[in-house]
Amino acid sequence: MNPDKTSARILAVGDIHQVELPLRWGDSDALNHLNNAMYFRLMEEARIQILYGAGFALPADQGLILAHASCDFLRPLTYPANVRVTHKLMRIGRSSVEFELLLEKVGDEGGPYARARNVLVWMDYVANASAPWPQEVMAKLGAMFKPAA
Repeated sequence: MNPDKTSARILAVGDIHQVELPLRWGDSDALNHLNNAMYFRLMEEARIQILYGAGFALPADQGLILAHASCDFLRPLTYPANVRVTHKLMRIGRSSVEFELLLEKVGDEGGPYARARNVLVWMDYVANASAPWPQEVMAKLGAMFKPAA
């Protein structure tokens, strides 16, 4: 079979991506709780690892933007720890995708420490408007995620 003729797996609702990231001592406050802003940094790092892993470059005319980010802080993360950030695809729209994110402490099966929501939008930067997802982008993202169980 010619590899150029095979169809790539397309991103689908329910797909997940997980990455483990270490906490840094300097990211904590005086009570040794992870600073609230650092939860967003962990989510950002996980998102960037997805995009770089999928081979995204920074094009001049189109690309992704983060249109929404929210976080519910459920339990305080403390140093030292590794955090597992899970992106679960909840919705695919014409130009947007919505993810639920869970931040869990590796080795602690007591449930998530934070639950978040991110919305990414595909943009035409020249027109300054959202645009439909290109099929090749959905295929690149699909390669980075595990299918829903």
